[in-house]
Amino acid sequence: MAISYSGLSAFHAVAEAQSFTGAARTRNVSQPTLSAQVRGLEDAYGVRLFDRAGRQVKLTPLGQSLFVITARLFAAEDEAQSLLAGSRTLQRGHLRIAADSATHVMATLARMRERYPGLTFSLTIGNSSEVVDQIMDFAADVAITARANSDPRIYSIKLRSDDLIAFVSDQHELARHEQLPIEAFAGQDIVLRERGSITREVFENRLSVAGIKPANLLEVQSREAVREAVAFGFGIGVVFAAEFRPEAGLKRIVITGAEFDVGEYVVCRAERQRLPLVRSFFEMVQDLAR
Repeated sequence: MAISYSGLSAFHAVAEAQSFTGAARTRNVSQPTLSAQVRGLEDAYGVRLFDRAGRQVKLTPLGQSLFVITARLFAAEDEAQSLLAGSRTLQRGHLRIAADSATHVMATLARMRERYPGLTFSLTIGNSSEVVDQIMDFAADVAITARANSDPRIYSIKLRSDDLIAFVSDQHELARHEQLPIEAFAGQDIVLRERGSITREVFENRLSVAGIKPANLLEVQSREAVREAVAFGFGIGVVFAAEFRPEAGLKRIVITGAEFDVGEYVVCRAERQRLPLVRSFFEMVQDLAR
């Protein structure tokens, strides 16, 4: 049985938008038409690809597996189109970016929007592991991450290095210090991102190597939550120096006695590095890094 291209395309659009309504709007077709195409694909193979509850749709396990395949399929189609069209694609197009911090990517997007006003962008923020996963799953075209990667399927360029620093509430007992040795973290409460964050991975590794045991560890899911927790006195926060924004009530502290230098990389799938949009992003982010 030949698989329906229109059915696969409709399925992929709904899976990507996580909504029949959103997918129909993106594809400029009616929702009933899109629903019929997806239903036709399901009926042809006697399967269920989405769990539907009102306007909410969620991929079934089979749907999740199919979405990984269609992501590769339509990414290859976009790649072929872009390769044939050459630089003209920069007059129009959509670039999906994943980053472990908005700080590292917004200047590049602003420059691209200024130079190529016909482009559109989507930006997803996650920890370093999630960002790399999005590249591998074809959910993002390019990414900025602090996680070095030796996977031959990934094309990677180091942009710069940054240092981890600590920060505390100005009411914290350590707030009077401009810098502290790593030993000062013994017995202190620490606020860190979730596992998968390179900030947490590097900091915990340095503590372990130095034989330092903190008192309590508060795990939160975003940099904003780290700042809020520190501001309310939950402990010492750790971030990259470039990400720290001075504000009333917070005190930055340099950490000494260990190596806290971490690289920052721009990455993409190796086979996609020649795409005009991807290549342009790499060039601009490198130019800004210099």
